[in-house]
Amino acid sequence: MAGKQVLIVYAHQEPRSFNATLKNVAVEELSQQGCTVTVSDLYAMGFEPRATRNDITGALSNPESFNYGVETHEAFKKRALTSDIVAEQKKVQEADLVIFQFPLYWLSVPAIMKGWMDRVLCRGFAFDIPGFYDSGFLKRKLALLSLTTGGIASMYTKAGDNGDFRYFLWPLQHGMLHFCGFKVLAPQISFAPEYSSEEERKAMVASWAQRLKSLWQEEPIQCSPPWYFGQ
Repeated sequence: MAGKQVLIVYAHQEPRSFNATLKNVAVEELSQQGCTVTVSDLYAMGFEPRATRNDITGALSNPESFNYGVETHEAFKKRALTSDIVAEQKKVQEADLVIFQFPLYWLSVPAIMKGWMDRVLCRGFAFDIPGFYDSGFLKRKLALLSLTTGGIASMYTKAGDNGDFRYFLWPLQHGMLHFCGFKVLAPQISFAPEYSSEEERKAMVASWAQRLKSLWQEEPIQCSPPWYFGQ
């Protein structure tokens, strides 16, 4: 949709990977719609995933007993966070939609993306207490997880070895995105592209491209326990 701002937070080491293809398709399709698309390519950026006291540029409020959450909250209020965090927060602040593109690692995100979440979505910027879930500071924004799996689709069902895919989405979509106020769109899951035929991979890419054409008309999911775990 013309005039919309999109941020893609992308985590894959290989520029020729299937994840890269999905990212590139999103950039192309959304740009054609008139959106302004920004990509944070975390590996290419050499993004620092570790949450440490080095993230605060000024004096600590309690140097004798370091508490990352407390110190980054204070640093945010004092504009004393490091420049890499501030730059990513600016991208999030300007975005109408944030897409996270990544391969599933141990039923979660790669460490470098988890570090982005830990460092960028700090208290004061993304939430406060009170000021979370429906009152989170990013409540006017959309978020979407686009991910690839190593296992085939049947492994991510209630009867499958990994359980229903919605189970592992709970901490990511509800505990992180919804907590910060995001309105969460349904995930885009590409199952086992590494073990799929060329035709199947093309179909996955085409499905993503087609969905992107009408993405702005989608309704967010009901981000509550029944969506993830049933009644």
